[in-house]
Amino acid sequence: MNGNNMATEQIEQILTRIMDSPATQDDIDTVEAQLGRYPRGMVAVGARCAHDGTPLVVITRPLLPGGIPFPTTMYLTSPEAVKAASHLEATGAMKEFNDMLATDEQLREQYANAHRQYLEFRHALAQRLHDSEEHIEGISAGGMPTRVKCLHALVAQSLVMGPGVNPIGDMALERMRDEFDPNVCRCATASADDGTSNVND
Repeated sequence: MNGNNMATEQIEQILTRIMDSPATQDDIDTVEAQLGRYPRGMVAVGARCAHDGTPLVVITRPLLPGGIPFPTTMYLTSPEAVKAASHLEATGAMKEFNDMLATDEQLREQYANAHRQYLEFRHALAQRLHDSEEHIEGISAGGMPTRVKCLHALVAQSLVMGPGVNPIGDMALERMRDEFDPNVCRCATASADDGTSNVND
């Protein structure tokens, strides 16, 4: 079995695990409170706080109600994670990561592979939900596969798919540890409206 087949199999396993537990009304209510708006197209929770199960990332269908294409399948909702990613962006980390991509061929290859795995995950989701990807074909999130545009989306992929998939998301998570760590519960102290924005592009 070659690497591509193994990656596809692993992606299917991750998606199956997630979709075996569809979003509950409590999940939807929690995410609505996190975002300050109803989470349209939310079908499941992709990553949760290790301590109390609070949603950190939601899985959003490729086609929102009304037929609106939505490429950002893994959407970061945790207020503390959103704030930490925004703070990291404000330090100039995205420029640093883009400079790294420009000079590190291995990192570029890993990042391009993260893009492909994002597309595979969304395609498998679209097939399950019978959603069209026609208007978002080849588009993933966060600036992939060639640049870093939004750390929120890259961190979301790392939280959903695990370490070793998105190298930039992994590095961002490591730098955010003092402010956000999925294994350290800070859910009770986080605020959805603190002047930062949840870009997730």
